[in-house]
Amino acid sequence: MRRIKDWPADERPREKLLAQGAETLTDAELLALIIRTGDAGSGNSAVDLARGLLGRFGSLRQLATASITELCQQPGIGPAKAAEVQALFQIARRFADQRLQPGQAYRCSNDAFLHFHERLGAYRKELFLALLLDSKNRLIREVQISEGSLNASIVHPREVFAPVLRESAAAILFVHNHPSGDPTPSREDLEITDRLKQVGELMGVRVLDHIIIGNGDYVSLADRGLL
Repeated sequence: MRRIKDWPADERPREKLLAQGAETLTDAELLALIIRTGDAGSGNSAVDLARGLLGRFGSLRQLATASITELCQQPGIGPAKAAEVQALFQIARRFADQRLQPGQAYRCSNDAFLHFHERLGAYRKELFLALLLDSKNRLIREVQISEGSLNASIVHPREVFAPVLRESAAAILFVHNHPSGDPTPSREDLEITDRLKQVGELMGVRVLDHIIIGNGDYVSLADRGLL
């Protein structure tokens, strides 16, 4: 195996970063600094392993959604290296997380997108959540309503509005993700939103929006005039 430390200094990822800055490194070189060591059995360097992962998954964003089992299917990647890769992306998610805090006012649909997209944008199951707000649209708390395919049997008004009553919320905002990555609302999305809005009107609770989050993008039904 030709080890990275045997490469010319200006080609080694660590030395290149120190001399020229992290922004000059390729995705594979940055990932290689996390993987750290190559695979003696195959003769592949850490950069080779990083390139292999990116080739298998297509991009850093897709790689970020991979499970430990999926990462370990790549030759040269064992549980230790897979854990290092997952730790990297979890740190990135936490750094980018811009969640509303209790007491903060909800202003627009982008607030909800920033609150949820790092958690939901690449999530592989469909989650339906709600933000409970007071009379001044300040966050009381976040509630998970259901997990699974979005349909009327899972998202039932009883489960949706029970926490509203417990918290004496004045308004509610619905959010769910599309695991496909495409946030375009489905017929079921529109039907459930209309049903929940009707229940909210009967209870005197303002339904502000239903926001659908995809991979890096979102759709607000209120912004589109569909609520």
